[in-house]
Amino acid sequence: MLIQKRTTEKDQSDKQHRECRWYHGSLTRHAAEALLLSNGMDGSYLLRNSNEKSGLYSLSVRAKESVKHFHVEYTGYSFKFGFNEFLSLKEFVNHFANQPLIGSETGTLIVLKHPYPCQVEEPSIYESVRVHTAMQTGKTESDLVPTAPSLGTKEGYLTKQGGLVKTWKTRWFTLHRNELKYFKDQMTPEPIRTLDLTECSAVQFDYTQEKVNCFCLVFPYRTFYLCAKTGVEADEWIKILRWKMSQIKKQLGQDGGTMRSQSFFFKQPLSGK
Repeated sequence: MLIQKRTTEKDQSDKQHRECRWYHGSLTRHAAEALLLSNGMDGSYLLRNSNEKSGLYSLSVRAKESVKHFHVEYTGYSFKFGFNEFLSLKEFVNHFANQPLIGSETGTLIVLKHPYPCQVEEPSIYESVRVHTAMQTGKTESDLVPTAPSLGTKEGYLTKQGGLVKTWKTRWFTLHRNELKYFKDQMTPEPIRTLDLTECSAVQFDYTQEKVNCFCLVFPYRTFYLCAKTGVEADEWIKILRWKMSQIKKQLGQDGGTMRSQSFFFKQPLSGK
């Protein structure tokens, strides 16, 4: 009878999780942080298995620039979170969508706003980007696994054409979430400029320049021309930028257009940098 009871409880739990589109199963803590930081926003959340014991789950929630993890226990008929108890995950979310889970160390209140669905596309070139990074640094791929970059991110040197003065200068580029930033070099803390990809209409190879391995990013106010050292590297940048843009388009559709662009273009006057 005890075995039958446990089986029934597990079946009920599995049924609830299957119906929960933001349940990610055995997703690791590191991967959850990578997903939420790369593609989520403040208040994005997901549920995953906890490695500590059966029936214990972890709720991962993005709060500003970090991800917080909370234990949620399934008792067989309810979900326990601290001193609170809920009969379903829907009831749990509805409760904490209206009041904060807990305050972070910085005093930021954490509220559940955006469920991160389990069926979300990830860039197919992520592994190749990681291998490429390993080749550049001289490390092996296995060396980089524990500190692999967040999913959907990329960084490296590219040569950029100036806006007013059409000279080419090498700059350090970083792609994180919806922002492509470029710096004077890898050691410079402040970016020269931040490009908001929600305003980018196209990314493609460009054959109009005298240099090879060039591609361009088309914005309403300017087209940026960039060159990579190799054709493979240029192709990687194009693929991951296009993937980012496809995710932005989907996000805009899901939010009904509530996500608004906050481009650097509107924050500072244009320059030739």
